[in-house]
Amino acid sequence: MIHNRITTALLLAAGTGSRLHPLTLDAPKCLTEVGGEPMLGRLVGNLRLQGIKRLVVVTGYLDHRIREFLQNNAADLQVDYVFNPVYKTTNNIYSLWLAREIIDEPFILIESDLVFEESLLEAMLTPDKIAISNILPWMNGTVVEINNEEAVTAFHVGHNVNDALLYKTVNIYSLSLQSWHRAIERLDRFIADGRVGEYYEIVFADMVADSTIVFDAVFFDENKWYEIDTMLDLQQAELMFPSTSLVASAVCRLGPLQNIRVSENNSMAVPSHYSGKNSNSPAEDVKTVVPLNKRLASDTVPLS
Repeated sequence: MIHNRITTALLLAAGTGSRLHPLTLDAPKCLTEVGGEPMLGRLVGNLRLQGIKRLVVVTGYLDHRIREFLQNNAADLQVDYVFNPVYKTTNNIYSLWLAREIIDEPFILIESDLVFEESLLEAMLTPDKIAISNILPWMNGTVVEINNEEAVTAFHVGHNVNDALLYKTVNIYSLSLQSWHRAIERLDRFIADGRVGEYYEIVFADMVADSTIVFDAVFFDENKWYEIDTMLDLQQAELMFPSTSLVASAVCRLGPLQNIRVSENNSMAVPSHYSGKNSNSPAEDVKTVVPLNKRLASDTVPLS
């Protein structure tokens, strides 16, 4: 039995999701459906299955929609809210800083625009872990180096997709209480300096650089998670996480297994008759919806 297993999750869900317009004009990004299920619903279900008992949710844009959803879909969990009143002009470093008000226990930090297989969470539920994966062409933004003990030694912005020495951050972390208290001290400095438009990774990068925190790497299968910032991301995530009903329907329509062709570039199965507007090749069609404009850790507001 693991005695220090984490049972609290901090979800960051304050952003406007402007790059997912028009879907986010009247709903927060985390309520966008992937495979017929809102991202937040999938996330809560995954956390519940892994024994999470308390959710702390930092809200902002269309706060009431998130509260209504969780009232109906997380009634069995303790849910506490922190409202970011300046969500339009701050980034997630500020949302994380606000959470210091009500979190005083080890927790797992997750961004609410992620979809992933539930089983991947298992290894994250002990303190001071970071989820990372091999790099695929769609991935951009923050990457890390690790040592022979699989501890993170440095954070970087940007990468060469062929660089085997770097790994993509998934934007899931777990923190011990001691590490959280140290992170709060560092967050206080950044906020006092007016750096409210940063991503919180800059704080973790700073702490890793001076050995204030040590994150052990947990490897996520690069084909079993996706971060959704844009409509192109959403299209690709739908291929990776189709709804159960759609899969059953597709199997009935496609018939024998030979009607499925595998895209080597994306490690996905696609129907052999699939064709897009710009290509006759299924593999090429899949590639056209792989975004190359994922966020950079050095970007500033607005929140996406």
